Amino acid sequence: MRLPHILLTLLVMIIWSLQFIMIHIAVETISPFLLCSLRFFFASVPLIFFIKRPNVPFKTILLYGLLTFALQYTLFFWGMSLGTSAGIASLLYQTNVFFNIFLAACFFKERLSPSQVLGIVIAFSGIGFIGLHLDGKLAGWGFLLIISGAFVWAFGNIVSKKIGKANMLSLVVWGNFISWPPLLLLTYFTEGPRAILFAWQHASFASILAVGYIVYISTLLAFCIWGWLLNRYPVSVVSPFSLLIPVFAMLAAFIILGEPLFYWKIIAAALIMSGLCLNLLSAKFKRRQVEP
Repeated sequence: MRLPHILLTLLVMIIWSLQFIMIHIAVETISPFLLCSLRFFFASVPLIFFIKRPNVPFKTILLYGLLTFALQYTLFFWGMSLGTSAGIASLLYQTNVFFNIFLAACFFKERLSPSQVLGIVIAFSGIGFIGLHLDGKLAGWGFLLIISGAFVWAFGNIVSKKIGKANMLSLVVWGNFISWPPLLLLTYFTEGPRAILFAWQHASFASILAVGYIVYISTLLAFCIWGWLLNRYPVSVVSPFSLLIPVFAMLAAFIILGEPLFYWKIIAAALIMSGLCLNLLSAKFKRRQVEP
């Protein structure tokens, strides 16, 4: 990757790292289904009335919106609402890198070198190291929901890759617009109007700020940049950068939320960083061998 694009990717990682803090704040007063509905509504309205639909089949937009936004974030917000801390959730979510590379190999025949595979193994050993130190604090359902959300996001990345060079802002806005009506209905039928009224009555400045960050920074800005990068580089090159998210997220959770930064979190972060560096360097070396 070119240096400006690497810096752009790092910016997205920082944005998504701080998102975990914002979600932690928001789910204290807003139910996960309603939070998803608000996120997608404000990310698409009123922009939907001014932005032309992307030049791709509607069923593709529907699939992209339901996978990348509706289902992914419903599972993820639900998992965090069950008590999963911001730092641990950010680590569990990195299983999407494994799913990304596996699906890219299946759909796009992207081949990995042995050193890239070793880098992935090292990185995921860091996540496994975290799993050995959870000591029962992470609810089993929360664990499964977050892992499921990571798998859905990987599928969403494959759909984004297959779409090609579409207008990413248009695709994100229309994908969000498709997502909020079914989630609002899900909120109404599963939690009732009482959940909506409770969120309205107990909305704080912090929760409003968190929703604004999730909508405009994490969704509109970050997803447009992410889709743009996926259209220019192989999934196996771009997706490993998301392994940096737990490193940034744990530091942010320590500074902002006061979550303890245990030694095993530092060891896990070091393993993840080592795996990421090995993966990126081996990919660069492989491209140099192919180029004349």
